[in-house]
Formats: sequence, C-alpha cells, structure tokens
Amino acid sequence: MQVKNFNNLPKIELHLHLDCSLSYNVVNKIDSNIDIDEYKSSFQAGSSCSSLKEYIKCADRAIELMQTKENLELIVEDLFAQLFNDNVIYAEIRFAPLLHCEQGLDSQKVVEIICRTAQAQSKKYKIDYGLILCTLRHYNERESLQTVKLVDKFRKNGVVGFDIAADEAGYPIDNHIEAFNYAKKNSINITAHAGEAKGPESIWETINDLHAKRIGHGVRCIEDKKLVHFLAENNYHLEICLSSNIKTNTFYSFKDHPLNQIYNSSISLSLNTDGRTISDTSLSKEYLIAKEKFKWDNNMILQSNLNAVEHAFTSVKIKNKLRKLLNSAY
Repeated sequence: MQVKNFNNLPKIELHLHLDCSLSYNVVNKIDSNIDIDEYKSSFQAGSSCSSLKEYIKCADRAIELMQTKENLELIVEDLFAQLFNDNVIYAEIRFAPLLHCEQGLDSQKVVEIICRTAQAQSKKYKIDYGLILCTLRHYNERESLQTVKLVDKFRKNGVVGFDIAADEAGYPIDNHIEAFNYAKKNSINITAHAGEAKGPESIWETINDLHAKRIGHGVRCIEDKKLVHFLAENNYHLEICLSSNIKTNTFYSFKDHPLNQIYNSSISLSLNTDGRTISDTSLSKEYLIAKEKFKWDNNMILQSNLNAVEHAFTSVKIKNKLRKLLNSAY
C-alpha cells in the first residue's frame, strides 16, 4: 500500500515542543486581537530563518501567552486536538517549566497544570503520551538542577524525561553537567538537542558528558564517519525534524539534507515536527516530504515509527500496543 495522504496512518512523535505548536485557533481564542496575518508573521518562521537562534525567537509571542493556568490548559487541549487530527497515537511533548513563571505561577505549578491537563486529554482522545522537561542552554546550574528535580518529582504524573534545548551554538554545556549527572544517577530518561546548530563535536560531548542515548536532531553527525559508525553500532536514536532543519538554516534545502545518508548508515531515526506552528507542519506533512523529496516508501516510514517506539520513554506494555497498531496499519 502506497498512499500520498498520510493523515489516516498512525504515527509516533518523539520531538515536539509545546511552546512552538500553538494553532491559530487557540491563539485567537486567548487573544482575539491577533489576526491570521499577525499569527503568520509573529508565530511562524516563514520560508526560513538565518539561524536556530532566529527560529527560536518565533516562540517568544507564544510564551507570552503561556503564563496563566487557563491559557496553559487551553494550549495543551489544543495540541492534543492537533495530534488527534494528525492521527498521532503516541507523543512526547516537551517544554521548559521555568519559561512560564512571569505572571505568578511557579515552576512546580506549571508542571502540575500541564500534567493534569495532558492526562485528561490523553483519555479524551485515546492518545498515549509522555512529558519531557527542558533545561535551556542559557540557564545557570541552579536553574538546570531545578528543572531536572521537577522531572524526578513528577515521574508518576506523566513526566518521562529530561532534555536540553535552545541556542546550541551560543552556550556551552558546562552549566548543565551536574543536572545530567543527577538524571543519570536517578535513572531519568535523557534526550538532548545536539548536532543542529553545531557539528559532530556537540554530539560527542552530549554523549560523553550528558549521557544521552537519544539526540534531538543530530543530523550533523554525517560530518564525522567515526561518529556515524558509533551511533549505529551503539543503537543511539536521532529525532529528525526535516522542515525545522531547513527553517533553521541547518541545511539550505532538502537536496542538502542527509536524511537518506543517515538512514542508510543504519542509525536509528524517527521523523518529527519539532515546532508545528513555527515550521507550519504536521507529521503527515513531514511524511509527505520524506516521500516526495527523499523517495521514502511506506516501509521506511513504518520503520522510522518502529524505531521511535523502541526508543520511546514509555512502558513495554504501551510499546507492544503501539507496535501492533503500526504493523496492522502499514
């Protein structure tokens, strides 16, 4: 079965930022003064950005709206509706709790609100999920430790992992080593953004100093043959986001993107959206890009989903359920 419209096929999403994925409907509901033109100019990246740093700035307006209990609830509800319409059956949703404390909420309350709302929406839409808390590159050591300890505190409430995101090229990892050591010591699942705005050296340090077995993006591994071999031989997983990699100017065009080189190197990878709003995309759109620009067939898309299941931060029971759904659909 070869299909051009991927909407009806079940999907797994491992790399999805909450603050980069607000639909126009929820933005306009929160602030009716924001019309569609302002939404496109302020919340979306357009055809491309000059850098990852510029791409990230597109989330600033969204974060301004994500400062109250009511708005956070609306935004989580909206994202689950988007996932349902995209036929996503399992999603790991990441956010940085410390970004949402500008109007009276503290970071613990932020996590409580999102955990509670996600649990309710998961039941409503029958979508399995996990939440990943992000520290950010520009945070200090105290803020990074504060974030990882929230992961520890809410592990029984839907929080499944710890991540580092934001301006990879602008800040070293020094402030975050202690937090990731804490994560490793306490058996917290780790993923980390690397190999997007910087080259293979960023991936190596993420592996060696942050203990990550999953890499957010990681596409610039292709610049180091030794690293490519290491990732394949040791079953590391790359969370690849095609549209995002073009929008951030990691690669100039899809012709330059090494997706097939990475796939053919036997590195485990999955396709993801990164920021549904900023990149103006969905998983269905990303699969269509893989088909049209990279000549992927359904078996390759199925394999990327099965890879995602294998590396998902969830239970064996849920993984078995997801595999069954995927194999029966593709």
